[in-house]
Amino acid sequence: MQSFSQSPKDPGFVQNPYPFYDRTRAAGPVFCWADYDDLPCLTGHAEVTSALKDRRMGRSVPVEVGQDIPARLAPFYDIEAHSMLELEPPEHTRLRGLVLRAFTSRRIAGLGPDIERLCHDLLDRVPSGPFDLLSTYAQPLPVIVIARLLGVPEEDRDDLLAWSNAMVAMYIPARDQAVEDNAVAASQAFTQYLTDVIAHKSKHPSDDLISALIAAEQDGKRLSRAELISTCILLLNAGHEATVHSLGNATKALLEQGVRTVSEATVEEALRFDAPLHMFTRWVYKDLSIAGHSFKRGDKIACLLGAANRDPVAYDQPNLFDPYRNGPAHTGFGAGIHFCVGAPLARLELLIGLRVLYERFPNLAIQTPPTYADLYHFHGFEQLLLRR
Repeated sequence: MQSFSQSPKDPGFVQNPYPFYDRTRAAGPVFCWADYDDLPCLTGHAEVTSALKDRRMGRSVPVEVGQDIPARLAPFYDIEAHSMLELEPPEHTRLRGLVLRAFTSRRIAGLGPDIERLCHDLLDRVPSGPFDLLSTYAQPLPVIVIARLLGVPEEDRDDLLAWSNAMVAMYIPARDQAVEDNAVAASQAFTQYLTDVIAHKSKHPSDDLISALIAAEQDGKRLSRAELISTCILLLNAGHEATVHSLGNATKALLEQGVRTVSEATVEEALRFDAPLHMFTRWVYKDLSIAGHSFKRGDKIACLLGAANRDPVAYDQPNLFDPYRNGPAHTGFGAGIHFCVGAPLARLELLIGLRVLYERFPNLAIQTPPTYADLYHFHGFEQLLLRR
């Protein structure tokens, strides 16, 4: 496979990674990314989708490969160790099953009216002049929704946001010690906060997700305290970060295309067109072949979700936004056993959030061309200045 060099922090790549994906894809659906120590990367939609579903690969690091985790980073990686995103069966099966017993489709669907009211409340506070969609709408919306869903005070959202942002920064390339120190401090503060919340709700349960998670039981087993904490952190960090970027990216795409009618299909096309997460890695457990290339146990492979969603083999004119597109499912939420457990909630927030935004501000327009933030593997704006 051919090797390509491209710094993920290069300003041109940060603003538009898609030409690089196109260039590598022209050499085949698999390439080695030199800037990631020649990490094999998949760019084809079929290859990425297949890899995400292939049980010969997974998220847990093979025992013989191991992870050299410095003691000072233990608070962060202790949370990761109990996250269902990083586990494989049978642990993953048990944990996801328990979470789904509490995080039901009925519970999520019931949030619709509350989300709509919240959208209107947030837009009531938008200034009459140019405003930043992210700070006024896209950021507070998902964190308030998840706070209410979990059953924690929404007035704590500034702390929740700060902890989430600090922890998520650990996934950005070329992180420094300051990023790591902030993530560790956030992990410790978040853990203590949830420890106190869980202790209270164990004695005084209510109609919220944390109480439901505490009560959830399968085959006589319940979530451990560490699993409860990791699950709550995962739901907030993954759900918040991705939804903020999705709302911002989708709004820009819709405004540029003059699209004002928001449907479920529109939401799916927005997620395909400019996905909030661009890379998801897998470890090889059993020797296998992908697109004619052989991989052995212990190899690491990156699935480039953003590239797969622009694959011309899967989508006609993939670099065009088409709200009526009829194509295969995008990879924005992953696939297989690690398909995003919060996907139904994210879709609901995007559908209602975009509809209410255009309903309230039918003349909405971009005030200043937005700049994408330097936070790959994520993909979203620093701010999105709009006028109404």
